[in-house]
Amino acid sequence: MATTVAGVFAAGLSPFHNRHTSSVTGGFKPQRNVRVYASSATTRPPVVSSEQQPSTTNVSNNGRFVNSSQVETITESKAESESDSESHRLSLKDYFEQSKELARSSDGGPPRWFTPLECGSRLENSPLLLFLPGIDGVGLGLILQHQRLGEIFDIWCLHIPVTDRTPFSDLVKVVERTVRSENYRSPKRPIYLVGESVGGCLALAVAANNPDIDLVLILANPATCFSKSQLQPLLPLLEVVPEQLRISMPYMLSFMTGVPSRMVMATVAKGLPLQQTVGEILENVMALSSYLSVLVDSLPVETLLWKLKMLKSASAHANSRLHAVRAQTLLLSSGRDGLLPSQEEGERLRKMLPKCDIRRFDDSGHALFLEEGVDLVTVIKGASFYRRSTYLDYVSDYLPPSPHEFKKIYEHVRWFDLASGPVMLSTFENGKIVRGLAGIPSEGPVLFVGYHMLLGFEAVPLISRFWIERNILVRGMAHPMIFTKLREGRLPDLSTFDTARTMGAVPVSATNFYRLFSSKSYVLLYPGGMREALHRKGEDYKLFWPEQSEFVRMAARFGAKIIPFGVAGEDDMGQLLFDYDDQMKIPYMKAFIEDLTDEAVKLRTDSEGEVANQPVHLPGVLPKIPGRFYYLFGKPIETAGRKQELRSREKSHELYLEVKSEVERSIAYLKEKRENDPYRNIFSRLIYQAAHGFESQVPTFEI
Repeated sequence: MATTVAGVFAAGLSPFHNRHTSSVTGGFKPQRNVRVYASSATTRPPVVSSEQQPSTTNVSNNGRFVNSSQVETITESKAESESDSESHRLSLKDYFEQSKELARSSDGGPPRWFTPLECGSRLENSPLLLFLPGIDGVGLGLILQHQRLGEIFDIWCLHIPVTDRTPFSDLVKVVERTVRSENYRSPKRPIYLVGESVGGCLALAVAANNPDIDLVLILANPATCFSKSQLQPLLPLLEVVPEQLRISMPYMLSFMTGVPSRMVMATVAKGLPLQQTVGEILENVMALSSYLSVLVDSLPVETLLWKLKMLKSASAHANSRLHAVRAQTLLLSSGRDGLLPSQEEGERLRKMLPKCDIRRFDDSGHALFLEEGVDLVTVIKGASFYRRSTYLDYVSDYLPPSPHEFKKIYEHVRWFDLASGPVMLSTFENGKIVRGLAGIPSEGPVLFVGYHMLLGFEAVPLISRFWIERNILVRGMAHPMIFTKLREGRLPDLSTFDTARTMGAVPVSATNFYRLFSSKSYVLLYPGGMREALHRKGEDYKLFWPEQSEFVRMAARFGAKIIPFGVAGEDDMGQLLFDYDDQMKIPYMKAFIEDLTDEAVKLRTDSEGEVANQPVHLPGVLPKIPGRFYYLFGKPIETAGRKQELRSREKSHELYLEVKSEVERSIAYLKEKRENDPYRNIFSRLIYQAAHGFESQVPTFEI
């Protein structure tokens, strides 16, 4: 463990290097063999490094992955061999051991910042992340997240010694001084304040006092609802409870956080052999017991009483300043918080804070960041909360999913992949059609232009197959409604679309087109948009494209290859029974649709015809026994060297009509050919896979 220790201490070593005066670092002894630093709360801690190499996932200019360890298949053996940061993630046992060491070594000195060693290698221009701990004050609450967070943030963790008696108002000043100093040093980069419990109150107070500084708040179960907490009755109880019972208070608090039970559940969830599972549970219980014994020694009743009073003060202070908070905020609310009514409080704060979003963790406890299944980096990416400058850039700020993230996403949609049995066909430049994606160009920029099936289900197998078979990340141009809402109402919560954002969805706009093409990305565009995906009865496979081209001249500007593609199979998956026209005949449904549409960002407001008719609604579909999805990616159309030619409105319109005609031809080809597919029905495919293995490729029609 000494070579991969969090930047607090190695096994058996003191937590900080004594490089300041004793008034700052107290009695901490120098480290041996590990470069770790302490600092006062107003001094920038040096960025430290370890022997560990960064495992950041990068994307080259053509949209393909640079890292040779990236997966090309989704097989278990491939996933296990990945050099993915998930394999380096620390555990609760590490948290117990390191907290124990830190508590024993801690002095009564003032609060200070430290940077974990494994957070030393990160992306260029990474924003600063200040972690503000909960009531324990140790600063190790993100220990399970350090490895991944350290790849994209400059992380400082606030350590408040056990015997420290700094009032909450002074803690606010401590963090404020650091925020202002670092903002002065890098005024164009945001500063992230990640706070849990009382740390959430601290983050809100700092944000309220500094509305002109670009702050991003990530608050896990903030203690602004302390007055409704089960901790509230402890205050008078601690003052009158007999001495022999006081020793049990730290134990009780620990179990109320849910950490011990989560530790056992995480071990069981690994699916290890019984003997190994039992052994690991016993090992973790011993580590927990050792940690609790130290906690009892270092957290006497007087200290616990002080912390609870500070918690009460913090809650009151933060609530009194909520009206002044202007920072972008992400609330993380647990459904099984044994200490605070966190989900109820999350809803209250979301209504009060102007730029606030929320993510709910229904099965999680109070110590959210210490749960094995919670990955803060994935949460941040899915919520589109990662940026390195004043404004979010959906191209330069985008972080592609790690192999582990993609594997988890794919596990949730694999049933649909099995049900639809997708057949992918592509076309070489000589016009030859082949099964698979071999005809797709190896370098970008590439623009895929195609037909949007009912409800857009075809996009799921399309994007996953490009990742699995060709290691290509396809960036879909999506409706802005999956990124923002004009107001709160009846539209689905934005968290519904986190997976789409994680997989690279981008709000459709000319600016984002420009940025994607300039980075040589693979871009997916549906000119028919929502009108095509939410079509009416009898409109299967009908294109609803604008009269004028919206992409040809932009593609020509960067020499992008345009690949028209068709899709067939929506009529094999479901039958449209209750469409927009039917719903508008019912007064209640009509009003409901109008409300939904008013909440969504409008597109093509200057267009005419059906393509501008994009009311938000959900068609009623009767599922069928699944058939099969078929895709045909046509011959790439070159625009390189045609920039001047395609500046002509007439010439660009001719190419636009050519692309549209190719999409229609591809659809017709697939509809005809699928009639000769002996495995079009799901039952025939299952029988074939039962005989040949479920990883085998099911045959299709002859090409």
